[in-house]
Amino acid sequence: MDFHLSDEQQAFAQAAREFAQGELAPNAARWDAESIFPRDAFTQAGAMGFCAIYAPESIGGLGLPRLDATLVFEEMAAADPSTTAFLTIHNMATWMIGCWASDAVRKEWGPLLATGEKLASYCLTEPGSGSDAASLTTRAEKRGAAYVLNGSKAFISGAGDTDVLVVMARTGGPGARGVSAFVVPGDTPGITYGRKEHKMGWNSQSTRPITFEDVEIPAENLLGAEGEGFKFAMKGLDGGRINIATCSVGAAQGGYDAASRYMTERKQFGTALAGFQALQFKLADMATHIVASRQMVRLAAAKLDAGDAQATTYCAMAKRFATDMCFQACLDAQQLHGGYGYLKDYPLERLVRDTRVHQILEGTNEIMRVIIARQLLEKGADVR
Repeated sequence: MDFHLSDEQQAFAQAAREFAQGELAPNAARWDAESIFPRDAFTQAGAMGFCAIYAPESIGGLGLPRLDATLVFEEMAAADPSTTAFLTIHNMATWMIGCWASDAVRKEWGPLLATGEKLASYCLTEPGSGSDAASLTTRAEKRGAAYVLNGSKAFISGAGDTDVLVVMARTGGPGARGVSAFVVPGDTPGITYGRKEHKMGWNSQSTRPITFEDVEIPAENLLGAEGEGFKFAMKGLDGGRINIATCSVGAAQGGYDAASRYMTERKQFGTALAGFQALQFKLADMATHIVASRQMVRLAAAKLDAGDAQATTYCAMAKRFATDMCFQACLDAQQLHGGYGYLKDYPLERLVRDTRVHQILEGTNEIMRVIIARQLLEKGADVR
């Protein structure tokens, strides 16, 4: 396997790094402290193609592989995991609309989402269905040339600040086969956004519940056919798990870079911290875990790009491993800063807070283990 990036990929990553350092890094702490949803930053990202990295070219997307997307998200997350994570969600929703929306809906929304002029949220989780997503109860009833949505969603990133929602709703019987997906304009009558959740991290993106009361949308807003929604959701989650794992790798790299600099500058007992072997070992373990996580994420992305039969397994493995190892790396970077790591003057406490949720969302890491074990034991997955 060739682990080297092409010149084009390296240039793409460099562009993302410069954007992160110029736009995200100087503002991330303020956005976090003031809970600001940085709409202008997303528009700027869209101008560079970062709002539709793997969305089809037919809607103005770059149509690049998921591997290339990991390069962008890692560079951005090193400066601001929260803002980057929302960008990954927008990319996922844009990709779904670009792939499965009707011609009319794709034409109406696709180019606007690709440029970042409009933003999208992904609506799967409900108050009573988190890990058991197939048990969702939000319902869409067909009435003439329209569907009418009733129900509620929870923990929706960007809700209230975005322009369009990709909503999973039940059109049939119980279970996954009864779920369909819809494109719902965010200002449609009957949609109510709840209060902004007060969170440990991810403060630069709003998180709200959404209630749908007799929300009427045209039948052409159905993604694909009835009953295909859960299949689309799972395809989206394979990529979403890679995206969140990548954000963890980026955040850990940002923490490692800060800790490495600090160890050469800070002195105790007349010696730079870098001279203490116990701290050298901690830094060595951080670097090892980051590199291992990065390679696992890129392998999973390559599997997904190739349509490999084991892609879901590898995506779950990468998400589980990278979010665990890289959260610990952020904790270690904070520990190496001593008391200063606990202050908001330094980025470490924000990196810790922002990466904690990565072990929970896009399927908890406990559920990742269930998925991996099922693939290995029930489906005979071969991971050699």
